[in-house]
Amino acid sequence: MKRAITLGGGGPAAGLHIGVLEALQSHPKITFDVWSLSCIGAWVGIVYNQFDGPNKAGQTLQFFKDYVFRDDESYERFPINSVFGTDWFGNTEALIKFLRDTQNYKGIWLPHRMMSAFTETVSMLFDPKNNWDRGDVNGWILNQVLAPNPFVRYLASLMFLSGVNGLSRINYPESSFMKRIKFERLFHPGMPLIFHNAFDLDKRELAFFDNNQMKRKLPRGPINASTLCACSALPFVEETVKIGGVTFCEGALVDTVNFETLLEEYNDPNELDEIWVCRIVDQKQIQKPNNLHDSLANLCQLFAATVGEDDVRLFRYHVQYDTLRSGKKWKGTVVEIHVSHDIDFKWNHSNLEAGRVHGRRAAEKAIEAYKSAGEKSAKSNKKVRFIP
Repeated sequence: MKRAITLGGGGPAAGLHIGVLEALQSHPKITFDVWSLSCIGAWVGIVYNQFDGPNKAGQTLQFFKDYVFRDDESYERFPINSVFGTDWFGNTEALIKFLRDTQNYKGIWLPHRMMSAFTETVSMLFDPKNNWDRGDVNGWILNQVLAPNPFVRYLASLMFLSGVNGLSRINYPESSFMKRIKFERLFHPGMPLIFHNAFDLDKRELAFFDNNQMKRKLPRGPINASTLCACSALPFVEETVKIGGVTFCEGALVDTVNFETLLEEYNDPNELDEIWVCRIVDQKQIQKPNNLHDSLANLCQLFAATVGEDDVRLFRYHVQYDTLRSGKKWKGTVVEIHVSHDIDFKWNHSNLEAGRVHGRRAAEKAIEAYKSAGEKSAKSNKKVRFIP
């Protein structure tokens, strides 16, 4: 029996992945030969596989608790995890470069625009038919007050047109945090195939990084600290990552579960028997934003939820109707672990623990359904293709 497991993206819902792995490790007969990973799933899968012993899920939980998630008391008024830090040195260098470049001072002072804005303001103020509402006031401030103001124009060009981006950065391969992950252990003999994706922004295609076990000649390279950071470099939140002159961002933006790659890797219908799917977010978890924290959470959850759901639906369709490159149909079984909707998207310890509890519960239900389906299949002599 050859099995693959897919761990998808979902950021602060990482505890769900850990709970799923905790439940699975208590069933020694359910082991995985292939780990297909993206985003936070890559972090969990790689950290999990670097450990030894019977309680790898517990060690993984402790890693995320100690180094990624923040304790509840601190998080209450500082709702940022422990690794999303701004690149102060890079931003300072970019600021100095911008200030020194004389070209950045051109077009700041526009007297004719200032005079037009003043004329338009006077006209609007003394127009008896002009009943201003909030939208009108906001538009006036934006276009007649801020846009022609030389000081504001310079600040705006600094914010939008300079290298001072304010994004977080975790791609520091030599940092003490990244060195806590023993990447070299992924390459030891006897390890399963482990791979994760990232999106190549130069070629505009998915690339894959593995522990040197992939057979297919896909765009790929070996897993390391930078590739792991690249696979979770969410646009507008985290800086892109350059590897060998190529710029990468988060691969889960395009594919959260890598089904197509799995079936390309195992082109013979008999090479891969089962794919277990752990997609930790869906559209029911998208929340109404009440503040900036909630809005940023939705930014990553929206795509991870909808892309992940669509990927699973499409995969079910392709399994039923499509053929592999060999011209044969894949005959394996898909086991989907359905996620809980009872966690939020906070990077604090209580949410990590809640995710672990709900993830374990969901996995235990899936394992029970898997065993039940196996018994029915043995009696009827018909293979179950999708569980549940």
